[in-house]
Amino acid sequence: MKPISKIFFLMIFNLALNSHSVNAQELFQTIRGTIIDQDANSPIIGANVIVINSDPILGSSTSLDGKFTIEKVQVGRVSLRISCMGYEEITIPNLLITSSKELILDISLTESVVKMEEIVISSTPDNGVVLNEMVTVSARAFSVEETKRYAGSFNDPARMVSSFAGVMPAPEGDNFIAVRGNSPKGNQWRLEGIEIPNPNHFSDEGATGGPINALNSAMLANSDFYTGAFPAEYGNAFSGIFDMRLRNGNNQQREHSFSIGALGIDFTMEGPFKKGSNSSYLVNYRYSTLALLENTGIVNFDGVPKYQDLSFKVNLPTPHAGVFSFFGLAGKSNLKHELPSEENEDIIISKFNVNSELAVVGLNHSIPLSRNTFIESGISVSENGSLYDEMDLVDTNDYQMIADEKLRKYTMIGKTSLHSKINAHHKISGGIIYTHFFYDFFTEYWNKPTDEMVVEQDEQGNSGLLQVYGNWKYRINDKLTFVGGLHYLNNLLNDRYSIEPRAGLKWHFTPTQSLNLGFGVHSRMESLPTFFVQAQSENGVIQQPNYWLDFPKSRQYVIGYQNFFTPNLMMKVEAYYQDLYNIAVENDPGSSFSMLNAVSWYTKKELVNEGRGYNYGLELTLERYFADTYYFMLTASLFNSKYRALDNIERNTRFNGNYVGNFLFGKEFIFAKKPGKSKILSINAKVSYIGARRFSPIDLEESREYGYTRVDESQAFTLRGDDIFIANLGIAYRINKRRTSQEIKLDIQNITNADGMVDQYYNSATDEIEYVHQLGMLPNIMYTIEF
Repeated sequence: MKPISKIFFLMIFNLALNSHSVNAQELFQTIRGTIIDQDANSPIIGANVIVINSDPILGSSTSLDGKFTIEKVQVGRVSLRISCMGYEEITIPNLLITSSKELILDISLTESVVKMEEIVISSTPDNGVVLNEMVTVSARAFSVEETKRYAGSFNDPARMVSSFAGVMPAPEGDNFIAVRGNSPKGNQWRLEGIEIPNPNHFSDEGATGGPINALNSAMLANSDFYTGAFPAEYGNAFSGIFDMRLRNGNNQQREHSFSIGALGIDFTMEGPFKKGSNSSYLVNYRYSTLALLENTGIVNFDGVPKYQDLSFKVNLPTPHAGVFSFFGLAGKSNLKHELPSEENEDIIISKFNVNSELAVVGLNHSIPLSRNTFIESGISVSENGSLYDEMDLVDTNDYQMIADEKLRKYTMIGKTSLHSKINAHHKISGGIIYTHFFYDFFTEYWNKPTDEMVVEQDEQGNSGLLQVYGNWKYRINDKLTFVGGLHYLNNLLNDRYSIEPRAGLKWHFTPTQSLNLGFGVHSRMESLPTFFVQAQSENGVIQQPNYWLDFPKSRQYVIGYQNFFTPNLMMKVEAYYQDLYNIAVENDPGSSFSMLNAVSWYTKKELVNEGRGYNYGLELTLERYFADTYYFMLTASLFNSKYRALDNIERNTRFNGNYVGNFLFGKEFIFAKKPGKSKILSINAKVSYIGARRFSPIDLEESREYGYTRVDESQAFTLRGDDIFIANLGIAYRINKRRTSQEIKLDIQNITNADGMVDQYYNSATDEIEYVHQLGMLPNIMYTIEF
């Protein structure tokens, strides 16, 4: 038996033994948390928290600092009802209580705008409600449990949101997502309220996705995902936003989690710095090598990918100086590949090496100025880099460098914002964000026709991006809310700027139904290497033709309808139109090239901001939130995505798949209801049908001349791949004991091993056109113990 097989045998054997152990007592846990005013960020005193259907009734009231504790809550699923005089009551359903970890909640309540004598006590479900109160449309909150629960998500937030309406995933295996027909380059990642570099392993400069996220979902608190028309505080984003929040560690007792699986090992620890302290730490480390799966022959990665990452958060509340939080994320990944000759495997005809790295550290501070006004500030320093080199065999023992790319960027961000709740009707906020870049970019490639290495860019320097914004929320009455704002960006590299109005309206015309409207102008700065591409003029002078590029822009209009048929069953329909203008396209009247079709990296073409495009679509979500041991979600998206370059021909964009559909279902089976036993079997499934991505015909003769893929631009994106079918399955078995819980989980992506064709490329090593297919079946088995 192989060592890894022995490990998994011991894990399953240990789980089986524990499944028969009986404790003489019931399994209980503690629920703790803090309740604040949503607009003022101040603690609410005297709020009542009740465990629904508990007998005898379990509950608590908040103290002077807004904190509550409920002890002796039985392990399993519970729902909470939170109420306070003068505030709108809410229900938080189906919280998972385990024996190994206390449940710590941060809850916000909205002040009622109706007079006390007019109040009718009713409970509003908190399912899927976004954390940002300025949002009216195109947003969805997601929890840690959802990220773990959805089949095939592999604890990756980007893979999890691919189930949401309006999102088109990358079937070849990366977690790139195209939101409403837009390029993944238009997405933005935020951590703790600060924009961060692409947090994915094996990522390229300018990309927003990769094979796997460097941030483990076990570190996340409830977070928000936006698909368009977002409020004014969000800038430098063109299509989608991941607004991720790290949870605070337990500040009363130490807790640990250890996992081992086919994709690697994972360790998390959290707790107070000292007994009785309100401060806490939370740390996660993960190391992975996919060599195991490749050695089994189940999958072929064309090399052995290795990665590791570290994330942490330190929460430091003070009596009078506010709350400080220190956070960080670091990741490092490497892939080496050698291609042997088909005639003689001892001869390596091509080899490449990919390295990427990421590091972010930040400090946030929040302090109240009065009961209804507070300031939030933050600073961060980050580094991200991608290095790539490729060589081909040209003689018996002589290799020719084909590409040598070293892109490294350091980023410093400072931000501050003021938030003031004037009264129950009005809240205003405003802020300033300054980003400073230090960069060192060098790329060169082999020009086959001239038989020489050509430098594309060699640039070292620094530049800045300034953002200023203001928001106003007006709750006209308890049914109607208006949100307006303005965002300003200035690229200090070339002094290009953008002024972007935002507006939203939400009308609850019945207690369970709402009509939602949103509008906004949005833009995102092109990746920095694009500005520094070098070109030689006719007289031999080296120039940077893209230095003066402006912001590409999008006017976005959204209308939506939402209906809660029951507290756990929701339907949402949204229609949108996006007018894309000022798009960077190649400065050639005969060219079809547009940056709307770029996925990552940069282009060496000379660009001008004279392109256009549009996206429109209709989205449906029918979601049955987890309750009574099961859930389901159905999402469907119909859309169209077009563009025009300087050739003035309307074409499909690369991401115009026209349709995406998902169906998710999950069920828990509880086997032990006797005292001392808590055993749960969970089965989760996901089925997706994704419209084919577009690509262009390859010009084979020109590709042979240049040594890399060259396409027929006169026929840009006229070809389609296959429509993609993906079925994922997840099975988990959890056992709760006093102070510990164990779980073994099998997560299989593409369980039918479907093999749809996604794209094509020219392979210079084989001198043939080859095809990219969707990722084959990828299983991951993992054992986790929490204590």
